[in-house]
Amino acid sequence: MTPEPMPLFWLALTLLAYLFSRWLYRRTRRYLLSPLILVPALLFAVAVPMHTGYAEYSSSTHWLLLVLGPVTVAFAIPIWQQRALLARHWLALLLGMLVGSCASIASSWWLARALALDSSVALSLVPRSITTPFAMPLSHDLGGLPDLTAVFVLFTGVFGAMLGGILLKWLPLRSPLARGALFGVGAHGAGVSRAQEVGSEEGSVAGLVMVLTGLLNLFAAPLLGAII
Repeated sequence: MTPEPMPLFWLALTLLAYLFSRWLYRRTRRYLLSPLILVPALLFAVAVPMHTGYAEYSSSTHWLLLVLGPVTVAFAIPIWQQRALLARHWLALLLGMLVGSCASIASSWWLARALALDSSVALSLVPRSITTPFAMPLSHDLGGLPDLTAVFVLFTGVFGAMLGGILLKWLPLRSPLARGALFGVGAHGAGVSRAQEVGSEEGSVAGLVMVLTGLLNLFAAPLLGAII
């Protein structure tokens, strides 16, 4: 069977755009040139004149979503590596994750209602502050649209990481635990990458909090569905 040219084109373009943006970001260290921002911008710039819809692009690159499975399993690694930190500060981390998750869910639901969004869109917006491998199944369980949730997660991560860098200059957060948790709860994967630039310990804490926040939201899905 001969492969279809367009799926191969979008796959190749996505990978090349990622490699190019990663190389460019490492040379410039400008956040606006990071893969999270530059890759979607490049793809959008090509898709619009070609009249390619998201559904067509998604079907052409669907195999990339299969990577989320192994990624989800691999999330057990940082939890094991940071078990000593988790044992020392479990109460502070738990309270931070609970408060951050509640604030994110409440603000998302309020925004959706204020804008009179369709219920499926509103439910897709609710898991925006947890990382994609957890957000998409949670969105599905709540009755949202997982693909749309992935877009909301992307925007939340990008703006959360940018805002987190600004907040560090204004808030009196001196400990690596507090600085890392700020990025991990509010900006998931993009926040972890940004926290790594602040410091290795901040990056480790951000990764741990990101994983635990995702797991916490998944376990709370039945309760969340009943409330909403």
